[in-house]
Amino acid sequence: MNATTLAMIQLGAVFFGLGVLGRIAARIGMSPIPLYLVGGLVFGEGGFFGLHEADEFIHLASEIGVVLLLLLLGLEYSAAELFTGMRRSWMAGLLDLILNTTPGVVVALLLGLGPTGALAMAGVTYISSSGIIAKVLNDLGRLGNRETPVILSILVFEDLAMAAYLPVLTAVLAGLGFVAGLQSLGIALLAVTVVLVVAFRYGKYVSAVVASDDREIFLLKLLGSALLVAGVASALQVSAAVGAFLLGIAISDTTAHNATKILEPLRDLFAAMFFVLFGLTTDPRSIPPVLGWAVLLAVITTITKIATGWWAAAHAGSSRLGRARAGAALVARGEFSIVIAGLAVAAGAVPDEFAALATTYVLLMASVGPIVTRVVEPVLRIVTRQPKPEPDIADE
Repeated sequence: MNATTLAMIQLGAVFFGLGVLGRIAARIGMSPIPLYLVGGLVFGEGGFFGLHEADEFIHLASEIGVVLLLLLLGLEYSAAELFTGMRRSWMAGLLDLILNTTPGVVVALLLGLGPTGALAMAGVTYISSSGIIAKVLNDLGRLGNRETPVILSILVFEDLAMAAYLPVLTAVLAGLGFVAGLQSLGIALLAVTVVLVVAFRYGKYVSAVVASDDREIFLLKLLGSALLVAGVASALQVSAAVGAFLLGIAISDTTAHNATKILEPLRDLFAAMFFVLFGLTTDPRSIPPVLGWAVLLAVITTITKIATGWWAAAHAGSSRLGRARAGAALVARGEFSIVIAGLAVAAGAVPDEFAALATTYVLLMASVGPIVTRVVEPVLRIVTRQPKPEPDIADE
């Protein structure tokens, strides 16, 4: 068989396998991300099978997956919501930043991953998975709870922090000097400011450029503009992901809603390839030596996220149960932690242990986070001997 035929067979097997894993994840009520990572481990370096013929497509698809992940994240927010969220959550956001980046930095330095590895691991342990959190809150019927706006405000702060963090990380990974790094950060902050102002005042005009009543034309314009903006941002050393995120913010109202609906299946497909690629680049044999460190990180950052949510919800006037729910909801890490780790691994700027540590950590946190969110309320009721309220007088 020629290379093209083998690549089609391999991709077909990967797509079908991911579909099966996704079905299993849905059945047991968990995020499919850990299973996608495991699938990559099975097929990748040190695994049972190789995907050499499909490697080029998987790499390109994974890059598109990152762009779509950040684009749809930006589509979730309007400029007004971002401003409001920042005003409400900046104190909790700073607490979240300090408490959850520090463990990643310390463990990375103890493992000898170097300053670059420490910077990347800080992002991995810091950012919560908004995708997993939103799904779990929806499944548990907590979207209307009093503490939910607190959770969303912290997630908004994290997403905006990513817009500043990713250009810095990209500059460091590219080996740019201090001055070039500051220049990259300055361009990114200027871009964020300009986009927020444009989106706040002229968002309807940006939306009109990409909008179309024809689904095919709408999809082509959306995908084309996202890749163009991401490519230009990458050329400016700002990060393709940040460019896609900013484009999403600039698109507003009905256009943003329609764009989300039409792009979600594409995002899920290409993002799955991204998670698989990260698993492919991780040797399963490198996981046992860092397993203990990953578990330690998981325990510490579970506690720090719960502390962050508890403090923020208490500051907003939530009850004890509301504080516990807010803290537990923030525990899950997932897609964006892998985006950060993937950038570091792709650049070849971190030791092999970094990929193993990041993979193991995200596997743990993406699995444990939804469980903690589900059990925190009944466990706290048992501990405090508080009876479960009637549905119409819940303490939200």
